[in-house]
This record gives sequence, structure tokens and C-alpha cells, in this order.
Amino acid sequence: MYDYLIVGAGLFGATFARLAADCGKSCLVIDKRSHIGGNCYTERLDDIHIHKYGAHIFHTSNEKVWNFVNRFSTFNSFINSPKSFSNGKLYSLPFNMNTFHELWGVTNPQEAKQIIQDQTLKINSTNLEEQALSLVGTDIYNILIKEYTEKQWGKSATELPAFIIKRLPLRFTFDNNYFNDKYQGIPMYGYTQMISNMLENIEVKLSTNYFLNKEYFNSVSKTIVYTGCIDEFFDYEYGNLEYRSLDFKEEYHLIDNFQGNAVINYCDKK
Repeated sequence: MYDYLIVGAGLFGATFARLAADCGKSCLVIDKRSHIGGNCYTERLDDIHIHKYGAHIFHTSNEKVWNFVNRFSTFNSFINSPKSFSNGKLYSLPFNMNTFHELWGVTNPQEAKQIIQDQTLKINSTNLEEQALSLVGTDIYNILIKEYTEKQWGKSATELPAFIIKRLPLRFTFDNNYFNDKYQGIPMYGYTQMISNMLENIEVKLSTNYFLNKEYFNSVSKTIVYTGCIDEFFDYEYGNLEYRSLDFKEEYHLIDNFQGNAVINYCDKK
């Protein structure tokens, strides 16, 4: 018997297992994938740590959390400052004075606020498109949001609920730092190595599907920490939840610097 069965060897599962083990509890961690790390899993190729399920930048303002993760990895000083490519032009993200200057040539917050105010629609929003137009106006929506959002969700913006973008932060300073958190960075040796260090001396079984042997796994511990899909856990009693998914396509370029920035959102549908 274990004190805890933890289903999922991602960041949450590994964190719970480490904290429990530090308190003297016995843990068994299982994962249906053939690797630890969950969606934070990284592979190393030609001295590059590839985020196989999309980029993950660690950020927090909680000093206790920051000290905890630094037990298991040294972090670099990466600051996420993405760019957005739309109709042949590059724009700064998140929406800030650099973005507004690139859009309209304005040089101070008062000019930017006036243009946004003139362009926003005064409507009761029933879908994402109306919500965005009421928050940021026509230029920002049409150039930087509409096609990118529709490409990401695979639906028209008028079919998406308004709550997806309850707010769109506008910063009236020349600051491209995507996050406001005090501590930011990426593990220098990859998330996989960090999570491996977190799971040191904890029993882990990979390529092990909880649902294929549910009765057995329910018998090995009175307490189960489940980190997978919640609809699957309840045997799709209320149907399949409409999770967002992404289609990952990898390209390998034999050059030192391909696009000049770590993250670029390509907004155009094609």
C-alpha cells in the first residue's frame, strides 16, 4: 500500500509527490506516456531543449514557489517578449506602447488611449468577437486577434464564447515583458531534467494507463491524486469536454537564428 497514488508525472504530479515524500509519505507515480514531464516534457537535440508540447516559460511572484523549483534546477533569465506577424508586418506583444506605435505611429499614452476609445464598440458582448471589439477596438482585433484566434480554436470568433477573453490587458508603457511576475525563466537543463530531479527516490511507472487497470490501482492506495482529463475520469458521464488542441509541426533549419525571436505568433490564416 502507498500513501498516495499519483496519476500523471507532469509538473503538478511531480510537485505533489516531492512534497509528500519530503513529509515521509510513500508515493507511486504512474503515467500513460513513455516519459515523465507531462506537457512540459523537453527533449535535447543539438544542444537545444525542444518543448515537445509547446513552449513553457516558468513565472511566479511567489518567493516560496521560486525557491522550491530552484531546488531542482538552475533557471536562465529568459523574458518572454513575443512578436506577432500579420499581413507582412511585425508587432510587439503584449499590447503596449510599442504595439500602438507600430500600429498608428503614436508616441504617448494619451494618443493611444484616444484611438482605442474611438474604435471600441459600446455593445453587450455575446461572443468573442464582440467582446474583443468592445475592449480593444477594430484595428487591434482585426490585425492581431481575429485570424490568430480562429486558427487556434478552429472556429469563427463569433462562435466562441465571450468569456475566453474577459479582459485584454493594454499596457501604456514601452514594455514587451509578457508577464508581470517577479521571477521568470526556463530550466537551463530542460523541464524533463528538473522533473526527474523532483521525482528522485520516488517510484515511477511509465507507459502505464490508470484506466486499463483501474481496479488494481484503486486498491494500492486509499488516496488518489489524478491529474488527467476530468471527463475521462468520470467515464464521459456528461460527454466529451471540448478541449483545445494544437497540431504540432516541427521544422529543422541548419542556421543559427531562424526568426530572430523565440516566440512569434503568425496571425494570418494561411
